[in-house]
Amino acid sequence: MGTAGYGLRAAGYGSPAVEAQAPFATPSFHHLHLNSVNPDAAIEFYTKAFPSTASTTFGGQPALASPNRVLLLFNKVTAPPATQPQTAFWHFGWHVADVRATLDRYLQQNVPLLPLYTGVGTNTVFVSSDTYPGAGGVLGLTRTQVDEARAKGVKPNRGAGFAYLRGPDDALVEYQGNMPAERFNHVHMYQDQPFCAQLWYQRHLHVSSKPSGRTDANCRVERGPDKTLPALDWDGMYRTPSITTTAFGDVSLFWYMNQTGTPAAPSRGHLMDHIALGVRDLDAWIAKLTREGVTFLSDLSAPAVTGSLRAVMIEGPSREAIELVEVKQP
Repeated sequence: MGTAGYGLRAAGYGSPAVEAQAPFATPSFHHLHLNSVNPDAAIEFYTKAFPSTASTTFGGQPALASPNRVLLLFNKVTAPPATQPQTAFWHFGWHVADVRATLDRYLQQNVPLLPLYTGVGTNTVFVSSDTYPGAGGVLGLTRTQVDEARAKGVKPNRGAGFAYLRGPDDALVEYQGNMPAERFNHVHMYQDQPFCAQLWYQRHLHVSSKPSGRTDANCRVERGPDKTLPALDWDGMYRTPSITTTAFGDVSLFWYMNQTGTPAAPSRGHLMDHIALGVRDLDAWIAKLTREGVTFLSDLSAPAVTGSLRAVMIEGPSREAIELVEVKQP
């Protein structure tokens, strides 16, 4: 459903063999829905930035198709979509085959690139591996650790790493390599309580992720006290706790803890409006999620319908909108 609501039509997106799923198998990742003042221009930008993608339509709306059968779906709006206050959605990202060749191409194409601050004065880099590597399982170093690495003569790894560009409508897009093939691969999010969110996604959407040892009784934790670098902000970002293995097919949701003391805002109407997941039996899912007390954002008496496909919207643990699309094979 776009901001004004829409019907869904066409089959074949989301992971292959959806029809063969058990009724409550883990859903596939179907699409990321973006609000845009100029969807056609946005799609043109992304097809140039990620040449493996292609312009298409879905349910009568302009869309971008990734080779792994995932869509970016665009809803046209008359004013620039909101990016603040912060919602649960932070950015989305692509795998690329060669991050440095991709960076060189972006420089030639004048694609807006975002520097990563290193913690060494005002120094910045475009690729994370051009500064000091993380330690202790954390993607980055505290300022104290940066100083220690400098004193010990630690050298950057160079090579593969992550980097960012600024897309249309002020979108933040990560590109990461070196990977086997170019494709849409993740949505990075902030959760008010990542361990509680992990339990919510496991319980209600049947995702599997690395056990955290947390239960409903102890999933609420304090945010880690230290920021780490490299980061898009000069003073770093909070990276603990984090959840890195929540996946729908070959698309992952990565979670850091909310960076502020303010709970996440609802995502509807923002640049990143919602994510959509493909399910086999929508009625069964509606009944299951209703029993489990999940919040629905759409009218259950009249799911959006176009042809044989229907969809409903639910709300995640940090007020992220999640659409469930009934996907059938052709």
